[in-house]
Amino acid sequence: IVYYRFFNLQAYNFSALGVTPDNSKCVKNDDFKYPLYSSVFSLVFVVGLFFNMVAVYIFWCTLKLRNETTTYMINLVVSDSLFVLSLPFRIVYFIKRDWMFGSVLCKISVALFYTNMYGSILFLTCISVDRFLAIVHPFRSQTIRTKRNAKLACCTVWIMVLSGSIPTGFLLDTTSPKNVNHSSNFCFENYSKGQWKTELSKVVVFIETVGFIIPLMVNVFCSVMVLRTLRKPQTISRGGSLNKAKILRMILVHLFIFCFCFIPYNVNLMFYSMVRSNVLKGCYAEHVVRTIYPISLCIAVTNCCFDPVIYYFTSDTIQSSIRHKSTVWQNGAKLFDRLQMDSTQSSPRSLRTNMFNNESTV
Repeated sequence: IVYYRFFNLQAYNFSALGVTPDNSKCVKNDDFKYPLYSSVFSLVFVVGLFFNMVAVYIFWCTLKLRNETTTYMINLVVSDSLFVLSLPFRIVYFIKRDWMFGSVLCKISVALFYTNMYGSILFLTCISVDRFLAIVHPFRSQTIRTKRNAKLACCTVWIMVLSGSIPTGFLLDTTSPKNVNHSSNFCFENYSKGQWKTELSKVVVFIETVGFIIPLMVNVFCSVMVLRTLRKPQTISRGGSLNKAKILRMILVHLFIFCFCFIPYNVNLMFYSMVRSNVLKGCYAEHVVRTIYPISLCIAVTNCCFDPVIYYFTSDTIQSSIRHKSTVWQNGAKLFDRLQMDSTQSSPRSLRTNMFNNESTV
């Protein structure tokens, strides 16, 4: 009786989730992702476009002094901006549930997503390593922390990222009809189990190892070493103007954005790949990863909005540039108000009034 009630309870739990214990009768219903994607991606497009255009303006128009840190940030801005500009195509697709822009744009959009995701991870890792060298090894790292080496590191990141994103977007069939009797097309979501077992599983292993696991370990190591260095009393005397509170805030912001944006998606992607490749079997497992995947992806794309926060907290040059611009704008506003006041006082009516007052006083 106990076993009978247990199996009945398990069957009830599976049916409540829309799945059955029999793998051949799995009910795959994740249509909630379409309104979720369209709303979140629209918000990310508006906020991300604004912040990244401000970052582009600062880097290219107002920032006079460029060092190795700003080199990494400029490349990060390029990666974010390209992805943000591709979001309107995705938004239209998720609203209409039909890809109307052709196979090439679908492949480009897929490639840009992975380029942004793992490009952001690797460029943030470069910033973390640069901060580690500057604080933990300030004298020995002077020959390493150069603009030339920063450019070489950025070129290496782009080669690594494109070698993983281009096969995912261009070498695989990403656009196909939803069914034979219907003219609408899929995009981003139609990889077959055969593709997962052959090409895609290898791509996922590569991008997860090189693009997530190793950078995560490097970020944690660099942050721990910087915090240990800041605890030493000789750090203040050596650095002079070194501000522990500011660096601590910088590290916490960096780690929070890195962990919040990238850990949920990449951990779920590992399980999602195992489910699609039939390494991990079961209706319940497939239901869980299919439910978590859209939510974690929406969290991941918000890195386009959070990266400008990294720029502000990481670079003193950018902070001073923003303060200078805000001071100029405030002074300009005050000057405009003063000119308006002067023009009002010097109008013909006010002049006549002033002349009358002068004559009466005489």
